[in-house]
Parts: sequence; structure tokens; C-alpha cells
Amino acid sequence: MTMKGGRLCLWLAPAALLLSACSSAPGPSSSPQEAPSGGELSGPVVEQRWNLLLVGTNERLSMPEPPFFAIDRDGRISGHDGCNRFTGEARLGESQRIEISELSTTRKACPNMDDARRVTDMLENAYRYLIDHDRLVFFGPDSRVLGGWRESN
Repeated sequence: MTMKGGRLCLWLAPAALLLSACSSAPGPSSSPQEAPSGGELSGPVVEQRWNLLLVGTNERLSMPEPPFFAIDRDGRISGHDGCNRFTGEARLGESQRIEISELSTTRKACPNMDDARRVTDMLENAYRYLIDHDRLVFFGPDSRVLGGWRESN
């Protein structure tokens, strides 16, 4: 493990511990809400391009094109999984709750199809998120770290 990877693991471990202390059972106020009619999503995850950093807690993917995504104020998510472009819907809720659904992708064949699918699976399984400086971490419903993203400059 490189020095950078070691520091990132040290960063992700407390984040995972913090969220694992929270109940993973959604309460009535923690379910994601769509933007109200005429309203817009807001928050630090919106209107920002996020580049893939890690899958899980420490696995870096080597892809021909780097995976990324962005969530618009109208709740649309779009990006690239390293192989294909994708679009879908994103909903945000209280307590850093996130739900990404209705992902559709182009169907380009690539040598890294399995890795590209892991990227879209991470997005579809995201339940909560945590932002620390320029890093975004997705957690599953079981509080397991799904992966990390870095804010694009």
C-alpha cells in the first residue's frame, strides 16, 4: 500500500466508524425527497463534478477514462463509469441520505466492463454520504463503505 493509500484508509476508517454508530434503519425524516415542484436540490454534493478515487476502502481502478458524476439542481445525475456515459435521478434527504435511481447507460463495449459495472453499482447502492474537505464517501444501507470520490478542480 502506498503512503497516499495508507492516509486515505486512515481517513475512511473514522468516517465508516462514525456512520456505523448511526442507525441504518431509515426514519420517517431520513428518506430522500425529490426537489419540490419548482424547487431545486442544494448542498455540497450538488453542482459539483466528483471523480472516482476508490472502490471500497482501498481499491483503485485503472480505466481508459476516469469515472465521474455530477448532480444537477433539478436532481439529474450524469457522468461516466469509465466505459459508458450514464444518466439518472438523484434524491437527497436529511442526515446525508442519498438515493440514485433510474440509471441508464450507453452500451459501448470496453475491456473493463466489470469495473465499469462496479462504479454504477456503487452509485445505485449508495444510501448515505459523507463529505470531508474535497472527498465524498458513499455508504451502503449496512454502513459499509462503498467507495470514495474526489472533488474535481
